[in-house]
Amino acid sequence: MKLTRREFGVLAGAVGVGAASAKVSFASGGGKVVVIGGGAGGATVARYLKKDAPELDITLVEVQKQYTTCFYSNLYLGGYRTLDSITHSYSKLSDEYGVNVVHALATGVDGNAKTVTLETGDVLSYDKLVLSPGIDFRWDLIEGYGPEAAQVMPHAYKAGVQTQILKQQLEAMPAGGTVVIAPPPNPFRCPPGPYERGCMIANYLQKNKPGSKLLILDSKDKHSKMALFQDAYNNIYGDIVEWVAAEFTDGGVKSVNTADMTVTTGDGEVTKVDVANIIPGQKAGLIAEIAGCTNDSGWCPIVPETFESRLVPDVHVLGDASIAAAMPKSGFSANSQAKVVANAVRASLTGSKAFPPRFRNTCWSLISDDNGVKVGASYKAGEEKVEKVDGFISKVGEDDAVREQTFAEANGWYDAITADMFG
Repeated sequence: MKLTRREFGVLAGAVGVGAASAKVSFASGGGKVVVIGGGAGGATVARYLKKDAPELDITLVEVQKQYTTCFYSNLYLGGYRTLDSITHSYSKLSDEYGVNVVHALATGVDGNAKTVTLETGDVLSYDKLVLSPGIDFRWDLIEGYGPEAAQVMPHAYKAGVQTQILKQQLEAMPAGGTVVIAPPPNPFRCPPGPYERGCMIANYLQKNKPGSKLLILDSKDKHSKMALFQDAYNNIYGDIVEWVAAEFTDGGVKSVNTADMTVTTGDGEVTKVDVANIIPGQKAGLIAEIAGCTNDSGWCPIVPETFESRLVPDVHVLGDASIAAAMPKSGFSANSQAKVVANAVRASLTGSKAFPPRFRNTCWSLISDDNGVKVGASYKAGEEKVEKVDGFISKVGEDDAVREQTFAEANGWYDAITADMFG
């Protein structure tokens, strides 16, 4: 007997509900999708797939039981947000949408057998695998810096405990102290952008630590929204912030010593600091490498139209880990890409219509009280890469009302995207 698609969906959905509590085998006639990574990309994929194709069996693997957004974490450092306000639960995804949320570390992927192995020893099978693992760090680029050193000189580039460490250090430092930010080389996750972070830390110092200095020792000579941030450093925080391009230090910070709290730049200059925010170079999250989806760059090449891996069949890679060409590694980008991936996976597994992909991104940054700026663009899937179609950016010298409206817009976006991610 041949089932209609509706009959198939009803039957498969009923089977899926019955198997939702199983750890290893999630039987469903509609196909199995495993999503690794519960951030702006992974959570969105899981929610949209389950919402639009309830017959599919969706398992989200995420080691953290709560998700603290990297975007807006700089505002926590600046005193504009509490940590609770940027921390979110997965309960709606599981309880209301029926996504099977597994809080465990994914340690292995077998692309031939189509299985994912968890640290618990459990093995999940899949028809489609979606990787949205975010970033890992290239610890080898800065001498003396690694996971242990990061407990003393935090990177705060995976929001949560690291962000708390940096915040506590800023609160504990004496007035008149010195803070260093060492921004990473390209490409890197943004937000939490190091230059917005510069404004937020400078704002905190200005209000709470008189006489303190912030030194931004960059590994680059230019960066996104540079004119806007330079204007803020000079005209709002001119007696606090000094940004130093890589050309003047021979490449920025090259080594650190946590014992005496010093950083050394490529030209050999040693600076003693009270707080050091060392942000290492980055690469795709480790599970993407284990899965065989990374190339020599450390990132994952993808097919622009669907974000399918170019290296491993039936795997899609999105968000920070992917090589999305013109699109920045932002939460907005990941959320936008997730909807394209959900559409492609659903079409492949259910035979439903696949819609042409559309991508967008906007990155907002808070400069000071009620003073926001933004940059953004729309994109299309080219034959070889994701291509920019058009874009916009805030202008230096905008009036206060425009900047206030931009910040209000950012707050509205934050509420909307987190609802889009988690329900």
